[in-house]
Amino acid sequence: MYHINWSNKAKRQLGKIDRQHQCAIIDAVDALEDFPNAKNVIALTNHEHGYRMRVGNYRVLFDADTAVRIIEVQQVKKRDEHTY
Repeated sequence: MYHINWSNKAKRQLGKIDRQHQCAIIDAVDALEDFPNAKNVIALTNHEHGYRMRVGNYRVLFDADTAVRIIEVQQVKKRDEHTY
């Protein structure tokens, strides 16, 4: 199992989203504890963060350290042309 850490920026971004979507995002991020088998996760290339997870119209950008089994949630953004 992976330990999940939220950055301050990701917490602020999550706080600005309506409650219904917040719950869906939190549930999806909690599923990252089983990281290699998590759904809707894609490795990013040429991007500052290593992975992204799709949750409806939102994207959770995160980094994973497989050696120490930690996931760092970096950003939570609504999907648009500037997300990636």
